[in-house]
Amino acid sequence: MTFQISDLAQLGWNSFFLSQLDTDDLETVIPARVMSVHRNRLDVIGLMPDQTPLDDAIPPYSVSDGPEDMTATVGDWLLLDPETLRVERLLERQSLFKRRAPGTGRKLQLIAANVDTLFIVSSCNQDFNVPRLERYLALGRDAGVTPVIILTKADLTDDPHDYVQQASRIMPGVMVEILDARDPEQITRLHPWCTKGQTIAFVGSSGVGKSTLINTLMGNDLIATAGIREDDAKGRHTTTGRQFHQLPSGAWLLDTPGMRELQLTDVQEGIDAVFADIVELAEDCRFGDCRHETEPGCAVNAAIDNGTLDPKRLHRWRKLALEDMHNTQTIAERRTREKAFGKMIKNTVAYKKNLRGGD
Repeated sequence: MTFQISDLAQLGWNSFFLSQLDTDDLETVIPARVMSVHRNRLDVIGLMPDQTPLDDAIPPYSVSDGPEDMTATVGDWLLLDPETLRVERLLERQSLFKRRAPGTGRKLQLIAANVDTLFIVSSCNQDFNVPRLERYLALGRDAGVTPVIILTKADLTDDPHDYVQQASRIMPGVMVEILDARDPEQITRLHPWCTKGQTIAFVGSSGVGKSTLINTLMGNDLIATAGIREDDAKGRHTTTGRQFHQLPSGAWLLDTPGMRELQLTDVQEGIDAVFADIVELAEDCRFGDCRHETEPGCAVNAAIDNGTLDPKRLHRWRKLALEDMHNTQTIAERRTREKAFGKMIKNTVAYKKNLRGGD
């Protein structure tokens, strides 16, 4: 079977993935993209052996969850055997969102792969939270995607532009859009990021209007919505799992549940991008290992003293950097222990074999 590359472009296929294929692969495998992940199977979308070219309405189909050493997530590209539909290979990812799983465990959880744009949704009420936005921005920038902050429910405040200004100051050059998630005319502001074959991920706490926004983009009420609690403006969960939706424009939209325990792991580059002002100031400190506390010649503290840097921003930068370092080191240490344990088991088995051979 030979597939047409142009048929896959509408699913987000591009030269990055094509470059990972050998010439023979074009005739012996089926590229497919993961739409959802279940306990023992993956729902994928792509060419079937008897389906060339792709139809406008592309039906997903299920495959086994692949080799034991492979962990796929929503958005991944797989190569399938055309006869058995067995997963042969997981292609290298162009971008990857990950986090430490909620709770006290150390397991790394994959969120989504091969996303082009991250829509970070917040609302103009008590949900608006600068530290949370900084986390999402660090996550997006480290993954190599374009982050866009979307502010909803502007009708709930007398001064919505104050929220725009606060959001714009979080990271240099960040795009900020304020709109009514129910208004199709205002939603057109998001169309430049929603072209055919592009993949957009949505993040944000519950109740900020993600589902309403998605329904307006889709042109229907596919996703259930729920109001917020009047006492604290907290949202009610309406999205229960990560899932893809195709927009009328041909873009692919990934909706995610509200991630209240988002913990950063191995995203130092993303943190540096969000707090580029502090990183730049630190380069002028007298000492290369300055902790920006009581050291003489600290450019960061000098900026605080002259009022050009908010001490709260420095505190948030320290907090995120320490959290990322802790989570990253913890995972690295766990891997080191597992490797050492595996080596010990291997040596023990070899030792027992030698003993039996000597009997």
